[in-house]
Order: sequence, then structure tokens, then C-alpha cells
Amino acid sequence: MKKIFQVLTGLTLSVVAAASLAAGFPDRSVTVVVPFPAGGTTDVLARQLGKGLSDKWGVPVVIDNKSGASGTIGSAYVARSKDDGYTLLLTATHHVINPTLLKDTIAYDTKSSFTSLALVATVPNVLVVNKNFAPKTVSELIELAKSKPGEINFGSAGIGGANHLSGELFAHEAGIKLTHIPYRGAAPSLSDLLAGQIPMMFDSLPGVMAHIESGQLRALGVTTSSRVAQLPNVPTIAEEGLKGFEATAWFGLYGPKGMSADVITKISKDVDQVLASDELKKSFASLGATPGQMTQLEFAKFVDAEIAKWGNVIEAANISVK
Repeated sequence: MKKIFQVLTGLTLSVVAAASLAAGFPDRSVTVVVPFPAGGTTDVLARQLGKGLSDKWGVPVVIDNKSGASGTIGSAYVARSKDDGYTLLLTATHHVINPTLLKDTIAYDTKSSFTSLALVATVPNVLVVNKNFAPKTVSELIELAKSKPGEINFGSAGIGGANHLSGELFAHEAGIKLTHIPYRGAAPSLSDLLAGQIPMMFDSLPGVMAHIESGQLRALGVTTSSRVAQLPNVPTIAEEGLKGFEATAWFGLYGPKGMSADVITKISKDVDQVLASDELKKSFASLGATPGQMTQLEFAKFVDAEIAKWGNVIEAANISVK
């Protein structure tokens, strides 16, 4: 009986300690690691979210850029960090692509090494073509590609990136063969698209919107599940016949594995409140981004589903960075 009492007492103290930790969280500065250089979309979103959380929590939220190796250096740092919620990770779609693409070199298990906390933002991608490229619709593009297997090129910012894999997913689901032309970054690939050196590319809407408006590029379809406000007359690729097609760029917030349930709930709820603020919505809109709208559990399931989805795309297309 005494032993049972001791066990129950221990469990009670543990519950009280966890509740106390969440009630006092955070009582000092929180670090959000961005595994990419300063100035990029991930970094800007992190700084905007960090400001909102700092105002809410009354403590500094420090953005720490630890870039390199397609986001895995900063991610590995967070995976090794203490699980108290004071070191977090804000990263892009690379998080769910790297487990398959870099499976031989990655230093952590993405599914088991992190706690998925919140979907921070989504950014629409769009299939754009050079103004002189013949197809005017997604259907016409697919028809042309079927008549010329492997002869139509599409560019991207590099092998294994979200825009490269969007093209591979499109080709796979359309039953066509396209030839991928990788570049060292978004700027050179866009330059060649504008010059007509490549006919098509998937890119984030903010990156190509000005060229669509100028008429230098034509938007054939957006990769989101519904049309986007900036391009109301451009159909989704799903509307054009590829039912269920979706390849949205998104950004998530994570912590190390082992975080207490109370701290997880505290962080995810506070992030949701910040994301719902008019100020942050306006800031995100300037980047073409929409604040995330998932519960913490929904986001955790979404991350696992995305790892499986992009893993299948990488394996089906036999993509390798070697």
C-alpha cells in the first residue's frame, strides 16, 4: 500500500510540475532557429511571428539563422536541444522532403526527433510559362508533352527543392515525361524562363507575380486546392483535370521531441492567436503568404502525410542529389 501511495504521489508531483512549467512559460528569451540565410521568406516569416510572440509573452524571441545543407544543419541543432520549449525551429517544406532526398546523410529522424507545433504559413505556387510558349492551358500543355515525351524542359532553383518536386508531381500525375533543368537558385532559373531558354517552371506566386502582371509570363494554373485572390481568373491545376493535385509551399514551427503536453499546448495556442491578428495577416499578405489554420494535432498529421507524399514523388522520379 505504501508503495502504491509513493507511485501515486510521484505521478501527482509530475503533473503539478508540468502544469507549473506551462503556467510560467516562457520566463526568459525563446530562440527560433531558421535553417536558412537571413532575408529569405522563411527568415522574414519567422521574424514577423517572433515579434508577435515577443509582444504576447513579454520576453525576447531571438531569430537564429543556422543555414546550410538544405536546412539540415539548423534542424539537427534543434533536434539535439533541450525539450523545454525555449529552442524552436521554423522551417520550410524542405523539412518533409529531406527525409527521403537526404536519407543517407541526414543526422536525425524527422518523424521522431521533433514535435510538430503549428502550421505558420502557406504560399501559393503557380505554373508559369514563357509568353511565347504555345500552350494556353494546362490541358494543352499536357497534350503537347504527351506528343513530345521528354522534349519539354522545366526549370527550378535546384534539385530536390519544392518547385522541382512540384514539377515532378505534375508530370507523374499527368502521365507525361518532362526534363528537369536545375539551376543554382531562383534568380537564374527565372532569368532563363523570361528569356525563353526554358519554357515553363513552378514558382512561388510572390516571385513571379510582377512578371505575370507585365505579360512576360503566363500563369496556367495554381497549385493550391482553391483559386488564389491575386489571380482569380487562373484555375487550379486540379480544376484542369488533375484531381487532388496540390503542391503548396508551407512553413511550420517545431520543437525537439519530448516536450511536455502543457508547453506544446501553450505554444501552439499562442501562435494561433498571433497568426489570427490583423497586424500579422497584413504583414504576411505583403509576402503573398496566408497564416496557417490548423490545430496542433492536425498539423502533426499533416507533416507525416507530407513526408509520405514527397517521399513517393522522389522515389517515383528517381531523384538523387549525388
